Amino acid sequence: MNTIRSICVYCGSSPGRDVTYAKAGHLLGRSIAKSGLRLIYGGGTRGIMGAVAEGAMRAGGKVTGIIPRFLINREATETALDRLDELVITENMHERKHTMFEKSDAFVALPGGIGTVEEIIEIMTWGQLGHHRKPIVFGNIGGFWDPMLALLDHMMAEGFIHTAQRVRPLVVDDPEAIVAAIMVAGSSVDAPTEGVQSVIDKL
Repeated sequence: MNTIRSICVYCGSSPGRDVTYAKAGHLLGRSIAKSGLRLIYGGGTRGIMGAVAEGAMRAGGKVTGIIPRFLINREATETALDRLDELVITENMHERKHTMFEKSDAFVALPGGIGTVEEIIEIMTWGQLGHHRKPIVFGNIGGFWDPMLALLDHMMAEGFIHTAQRVRPLVVDDPEAIVAAIMVAGSSVDAPTEGVQSVIDKL
């Protein structure tokens, strides 16, 4: 039985220097919608964030935006946010991340900055601690995540990652192949996708 009903996408609120990043975001959003899944994302309406949401909405998909109140005018506009079929406004970043985790059955990191890295690494950390087995994907557009993947390999080689069997992020170069990879991974998971809430609350 496949447990995947929604996919969280972490990505930049800026478009980056390469136009293929935003294009990949649009393609991924469309793919999520065409697969009948809900997009969970950070609520931004600009940059790659905006492209993912736009791709999903144009394909008739359901989109949940989760954004802290203080970022609304920085990463989005209230008019654009009205187009989302679900909007969750949190009081801080911590609440935002918890809500995104709770509503999502899988996680994808597209190109982004420090915030994107922090979000996907936290999800990997929770997986390493055994608190969830939700699929994790690096959308490696144009090799963007190669330095990060090399660092993870280096950490493992140096003996700092001891539970790699619990955290095996998928690396997918083609944005239109990401959903299919997640669905395959989701069908093979034999444990609940929900985390241990009492432990997660302490992280």
